[in-house]
Amino acid sequence: MSTIDWIVLFGTLGTIAGYGVYKTYKQNSLDGYLRGKNSMNWWTIGLSIMATQASAITFLSTPGQAYEDGMQFLQFYFGLPIAMIIISVSFVPIYYKLKVYTAYEYLENRFDLKTRTLAALLFIIQRGLAAGITIYAPAIILSTLLGWNLTWTNILIGTLVIAYTVSGGTEAVSITQKQQMAVMMGGMILAGIIVVQMLPISFQEALHVAGKMEKLDIVNFKFDLADRYNVWSGMTAAVFLFLSYFGTDQSQVQRYLSGQTLTQSRMGLIMNGFLKIPMQFVILFIGVMVFVFYQFYQPPVVFNKVQTEKLRESEYAGEFEQLEKAYEGKFEESKASYLEMLDAIKQKDESAESRIKQELKSLKAEQNQIREEVKDLILTNDPVAETRDTDYVFMRFVMDNLPTGIIGLLFAVIFSAAMSSSASELNSLGSTSTVDLYKRSIKKNASDTHYLRSSKFFTAFWGVGAILFATYASLFENLIQAVNLLGSLFYGTILGIFIVGFFMKWVKGKAVFIAALSSQAWILLIHFRNGEGLFGFVWDIGFLWYNAIGCIAVMVFATITQLFVKK
Repeated sequence: MSTIDWIVLFGTLGTIAGYGVYKTYKQNSLDGYLRGKNSMNWWTIGLSIMATQASAITFLSTPGQAYEDGMQFLQFYFGLPIAMIIISVSFVPIYYKLKVYTAYEYLENRFDLKTRTLAALLFIIQRGLAAGITIYAPAIILSTLLGWNLTWTNILIGTLVIAYTVSGGTEAVSITQKQQMAVMMGGMILAGIIVVQMLPISFQEALHVAGKMEKLDIVNFKFDLADRYNVWSGMTAAVFLFLSYFGTDQSQVQRYLSGQTLTQSRMGLIMNGFLKIPMQFVILFIGVMVFVFYQFYQPPVVFNKVQTEKLRESEYAGEFEQLEKAYEGKFEESKASYLEMLDAIKQKDESAESRIKQELKSLKAEQNQIREEVKDLILTNDPVAETRDTDYVFMRFVMDNLPTGIIGLLFAVIFSAAMSSSASELNSLGSTSTVDLYKRSIKKNASDTHYLRSSKFFTAFWGVGAILFATYASLFENLIQAVNLLGSLFYGTILGIFIVGFFMKWVKGKAVFIAALSSQAWILLIHFRNGEGLFGFVWDIGFLWYNAIGCIAVMVFATITQLFVKK
């Protein structure tokens, strides 16, 4: 990157972190630290909720996912408005009535201490792991693209987040997230405009190309439990995930518990419900436009440039060069076919369109085969090399094609997203550790100042833990799926506990505690035997369904257990 890009990158990050520390470093009460003195208006809450969910993984993986699979991932968010309405009506009023610091305080009021502690521990386990991935995900890609040491990249991101989160707590997180959202969406929209302007064909023709290659297909009505993203999973399984994430995950609950009034918090949630889908549409559409761009300008065989450079310097350099030439030849053939297709579209020759489309699919399959052969060479040269490069597509495009200054801004987008999401996670982990575990079960009668200090300590502790986890983590198949998977393993059980608490008044603490443990064991069994089965019974279930299965299992097990407890 150029000097200007570095100035833009570090100037943006330093300004945001410094502003957060400056505005909130005088926090001197536990209430102000954990709930921001209930000073947040609805649009600050809405932006904070969106920024918490929109981690760096969103901006790294989502365009790459659209490059590979098109717009279908958008279906994942179809159930979000429904979930926001349910939470606004059912969850938020109860939290406000009880004036809780964390969502899990409600569970002791409704059930008992052990149920509250169990839910808090399940949250801490999954969110603690997710915090590490939230730092690791951008760090491994940015360190590769920028040539930085991975450990020091983890430390840079983690230290910036720890600085202002420990200093100002919830208020610092919410204040900085407004600036971060402005940088993130402003940078992405600017990148999208530049991508469209760089296309060698008109915008309308670009839409034709994307449409013919099925990249603009958003809705898939085929019911398939193994399919992670279709209408049915988006409107059912994903609703359970959103109910649990936004309704019971402290990283989100803490965002709207800081609202001035119940109405302000509700409006913030509804804002998120109806703006998140357009936001994801924009990010996915940028990925589709990058796909169109690379149909007319040759893409690299593998987007992870570090791995291909290692291959050029290895004994397999000759084979790699031959594969590159073969790939270039197939690209030129497909480029000519695309131009021919556009002519057929202008002539309204549907038979020619159909024929060329089949040719393109065949050429694309041959290109993918060459890519796989290159990846095999990479693994032969380095058995521990990372060959899944979907997460590198967008930032590789940025570095190779966008103008000076914009490159620095787009890297600032990724770092800002990592900071915004990580800050909420560390803030919520510190709150839950202090309020639900330390204050409730370890040191019950200390002063407000003592608990304020312990909150800061636990926030810093989890920040250091996230950095350590990030340093020793390994890549999942796809980063955005990794976070959703981690959540899905635990969210169903946590949501089930709350649903029983809200709506099944006859179930008591002992029954729901046993049901929660049974449900969690059941979900873990389903996941680790998924695709293989047990005792001759085989299942293949997309992980989004774990949320629905876990929640319903808690409800069923609790009902049955309560009958035996009564007896």
